[in-house]
Amino acid sequence: MNNQLELLTESFTIALADRVRRMKAGGIPVIGLQTGDPDFNTPQPIMDAAYEAMQAGATHYSNSRGLPALREAIAERMQNENGVAYNPVSEILVTHGAIHAYHVALQAILNVGDAVLVPDPSWQTHANMVKVLRGEAIRVAGTPENNFFPTIEAWREALTENTKALVINTPCNPTGMVASRDYLQQVVDFAVENDLYILSDEVYDKLLYGTEHVSVASFEAARERTLLINSFSKSYAMTGWRIGYLCAPEAIIDNALKASQHTITNVAEFSQRAAIVAMRDEQVAATVDMMIAAYTRRRQLVLDIAAQYLDNPIKVTEPQGAFYFFLDVRELGMSSTAIAEAILNDVQVAVVPGVAYGAQGEGFLRLTTAAADSDIEIGFTKILAWAKEQKA
Repeated sequence: MNNQLELLTESFTIALADRVRRMKAGGIPVIGLQTGDPDFNTPQPIMDAAYEAMQAGATHYSNSRGLPALREAIAERMQNENGVAYNPVSEILVTHGAIHAYHVALQAILNVGDAVLVPDPSWQTHANMVKVLRGEAIRVAGTPENNFFPTIEAWREALTENTKALVINTPCNPTGMVASRDYLQQVVDFAVENDLYILSDEVYDKLLYGTEHVSVASFEAARERTLLINSFSKSYAMTGWRIGYLCAPEAIIDNALKASQHTITNVAEFSQRAAIVAMRDEQVAATVDMMIAAYTRRRQLVLDIAAQYLDNPIKVTEPQGAFYFFLDVRELGMSSTAIAEAILNDVQVAVVPGVAYGAQGEGFLRLTTAAADSDIEIGFTKILAWAKEQKA
């Protein structure tokens, strides 16, 4: 048995999604508010492009770096939206989703025993992938008072002589918080001072609610040490397509390319052809705007429902990005796992316990708005009613 994998737990969110599917198959009408999978279909022009590419014979091996046309489209987006220039020939790698991008990015820079500073709470894979690669994941506590991002003092206290990199995720999964420009400047200064790489997870960068997204790579002195990870999954409702990308300096991409060639060979060409359309088609752009408007509406729906339950033990903070609420359930005096389990069993609504994202997530639940309006309205109301009964 692989001792390294024995140190990990199964992905909580994936395991919970599988459990909800089994419950539904067994006739239990569960409302699923646990998943990070958009409830929208992939826009039609994207699907058409994949079908046409398959019909044209794009079903064989392709460029292991990614199709040049797709890398050019990614470079254009990075320049136009983030203000960062990347050479599409040497500084962009198309990957099998953001998880693969993060995996090969870590492989490109880590040696056995190197440490990576990972915010707590954060997406499980941020810490677990470091462990898979025989590095040390050092969790750095964020607090609600600092929008769940670690303070610079906390980053500094966690630093060791083996620290190689730090992870930043904005907009953040699971909290929905967005790091400010001033905060990111401090993170960049800290990384420069201590010669650290920055792994910047920007998967939710299009999903914002009146808040600016700032790419870490856009800061002076940050580009040369930033490994920027992104994906088509969330913004374009393409989670099942498994396509993402890594942007980084040439030497890092060269190393990441080796890791990619020896794990996936290449991303399917027809998926890449579809991704080009995702980035350049006007009808797709309009559909993305529609999806963002829906997430905005659903965010307000949760806030409006919460306003009707002001005396409820569950407290709601407005998310600034992504499509999650990080609900404060500390007043209930139970573990987040016990609360999520009770809600699933008692009122058949699935949410993710915050402790799945680290110790600092204890006392919180992640609720998604990547679900139908009716499911959100009924499910969240059931959750609040259940919580009120617990305090009665």
